[in-house]
Amino acid sequence: MRILMVSDVYFPRVNGVSTSIESFRRALQAEGVEVRLVVPRYGDEPEEAEVIRVAGRPVPGDPEDRLVRWRVMRVATLAAAQGCDAIHIQTPFAAHYAGLRAARRLGLPVLATYHTLFEEYLQHYAPWAPARWLRAGARAFSRRQCNALDAVIVPSSAMQQRLRDYGVAVPLEVLPTGIPLGRFAGGNGLAFRARFGIARARKLALFVGRVAHEKNINFLIDALTHARRHCPEAMLLIAGEGPALPELKARVGREGMQDCVRFVGYLDRQQELPDCYAAADVFVFASRTETQGLVLLEAMAAGLPVIALAEMGTIDILAPARGAFSPPDDSAHFGAMLGHYLAHPAAWRHLHEEAPRYAREWSESVMASRLAAFYRQLVAMKNADFQVSTVKV
Repeated sequence: MRILMVSDVYFPRVNGVSTSIESFRRALQAEGVEVRLVVPRYGDEPEEAEVIRVAGRPVPGDPEDRLVRWRVMRVATLAAAQGCDAIHIQTPFAAHYAGLRAARRLGLPVLATYHTLFEEYLQHYAPWAPARWLRAGARAFSRRQCNALDAVIVPSSAMQQRLRDYGVAVPLEVLPTGIPLGRFAGGNGLAFRARFGIARARKLALFVGRVAHEKNINFLIDALTHARRHCPEAMLLIAGEGPALPELKARVGREGMQDCVRFVGYLDRQQELPDCYAAADVFVFASRTETQGLVLLEAMAAGLPVIALAEMGTIDILAPARGAFSPPDDSAHFGAMLGHYLAHPAAWRHLHEEAPRYAREWSESVMASRLAAFYRQLVAMKNADFQVSTVKV
């Protein structure tokens, strides 16, 4: 079986969508599924088999991303779809319309993964517009796009319910991105601490992700001030880059928190990120709009317990309370729990054992097997519908 994935974003642009695409692409090979990609070109990326790069230009105000030319994306997608069994759309911009057009032209089943809850994000990027209008527009946009497809994959049950509330009527399959377990084990935490001048005994809470407003990182800084009342040596380490970084750095400087809040920027996923996880004592996360919370599982795979808000996509991960706990959505309560954990690690030692065991249930091989089965089911249904329509004619 051959699947064409189409996306407006991919590596070297690092985010959850790129990670999801690459994770499934790699793991699906063992399931007998070959994946071909149509994605943007960012610079001088090396040629890669089954990866078609489409030229684009930087997005105004967000130069990490690319705007691809619609006509070029459409032509490339139609050409790449030849010989494929289905088209899997990963983003709702040019890739969506190019993938949908190619699927209809060739009579292929078409599905999409709904990665981003846009109604929660737009207010951060268009604060001048009434929030009610933005939400209504985002819901209508998502409903129209999803209902044009044969099926939609959602990364969490909360997202499934949200789309149902929007009025999405096509099948919705809950299927989160799997975790490459081996990648996050065995990091060198001592080397990471030495590199960034962090004392071996310093209590370290870690956030990894895009440094964007919707990640609610100000909440974590607020929580840290409460945590330090219980554990004065607590430090918050922020790994990642994004549009909120200048504002957060300015706040830390203004409030004199340089000794307890550190920014280490982007870390490569092969070695630096595993080392970073291994260096930390606990992982913290406060996003209220996350569709899955992939980094929570990465941290757990590295043996790192998690303290996070149970909101949207993180609910499915946190609900069993294995290797993690979720305080109320209040920075004082969150900080008190964080401070108690860091000050009394022996009382929570069981979490270090639970976390990697739980992460194994979310491995990329498990999720890829489920996705391959869903592809085959979708193709079979499409073929059956075609045969029925042919007989009627």
